[in-house]
Amino acid sequence: MAHVPQIKIPATYIRGGTSKGVFFRLQDLPDAAQVPGAARDALLMRVIGSPDPYGKQIDGMGAATSSTSKTVILSKSSKPDHDVDYLFGQVSIDQPFVDWSGNCGNLSAAVGPFAINAGLVDPSRIPQNGVATVRIWQANIGKTIIGHVPITNGAVQETGDFELDGVTFPAAEVQLEFMDPAAEEDGAGGAMFPTGNLIDDLEVPGVGTLKATMINAGIPTIFLDAEAIGYKGTELQDAINGDPKALAMFETIRAHGAVRMGLIKHIDEAATRQHTPKVAFVARPAAYVASSGKQVAAGDVDLLVRALSMGKLHHAMMGTAAVAIGTAAAITGTLVNLAAGGGERNAVRFGHPSGTLRVGAEATQVDGEWTVTKAIMSRSARVLMEGWVRVPGDAF
Repeated sequence: MAHVPQIKIPATYIRGGTSKGVFFRLQDLPDAAQVPGAARDALLMRVIGSPDPYGKQIDGMGAATSSTSKTVILSKSSKPDHDVDYLFGQVSIDQPFVDWSGNCGNLSAAVGPFAINAGLVDPSRIPQNGVATVRIWQANIGKTIIGHVPITNGAVQETGDFELDGVTFPAAEVQLEFMDPAAEEDGAGGAMFPTGNLIDDLEVPGVGTLKATMINAGIPTIFLDAEAIGYKGTELQDAINGDPKALAMFETIRAHGAVRMGLIKHIDEAATRQHTPKVAFVARPAAYVASSGKQVAAGDVDLLVRALSMGKLHHAMMGTAAVAIGTAAAITGTLVNLAAGGGERNAVRFGHPSGTLRVGAEATQVDGEWTVTKAIMSRSARVLMEGWVRVPGDAF
């Protein structure tokens, strides 16, 4: 019996924010995977180790959570005034598909450092010491992200004393600006609030009619009031991820919200669109103990937020959902804004399962339509391993 040998593909394994993923330069992928389609998806699934009916991704680079089942493809930008095109693929753990419908805000922090190291940024734009400004075109959603990457002695600085709840060790701070983060997500009609309302009555069969803020900023997100669904907002992962009925409820809410937001036409489509929209629930400040054992006092935060990603409660907070939180908090009358005490604000610090995070956003209303010029937050990134990934030659 003939055996197909493995092939090796240049790749870098990077932690960005509270996620990690396998990064590729487009030019390094096999020819068949350099264009969108079945071959590319099959290759990335094999790299990550999906689909895995055991849910462990033992035979791949994934680590069996939504935060670690991620891939990134970068290339020199085809857009004016941008350095790099960034394409993000969320790989399903147990199903055979890659979701291209949204961005990963956490891995966005690693795009600038990788692009510099991979020779995708003009060397003349990189200072010997200081901060390199990397202009990123987020190809999934057609948005600009500005990454501010620290440079020391001509090289990307990865070590430092910036601490990020949800990440064990400190590193160098990378500030991200998500420019014009609202509007024009595929199918959402170009509006920050696709339904036209700051709060909707969302009818969910088997659950009830829930007040919901459905916003399209950073990533389409459905915000709910924690108390209305039986939670306090202080929950950690096990409280929800260990409850199959709760997970089924959230998925039902997500599917019906996706239809209301115009992201899908029928709830059945939600099964193959797991990455978007996100579902999150909010509550007023309260004290709790984070998953690390850190005490979070009510006075430390403006509100509490818990968010689900790929069907499970996230261990910290997705970067794109943080953009949605900051944006919704800046708009008087949303559920997020009300949980934070209402009124005008341009930044919030919210509590999540791993601790706290601050995000800023500038929102204005023009002719009855809300716009956000940018959302700002800080993350960090670190290369974990670089070299090649190997996959069987007939895997794609």
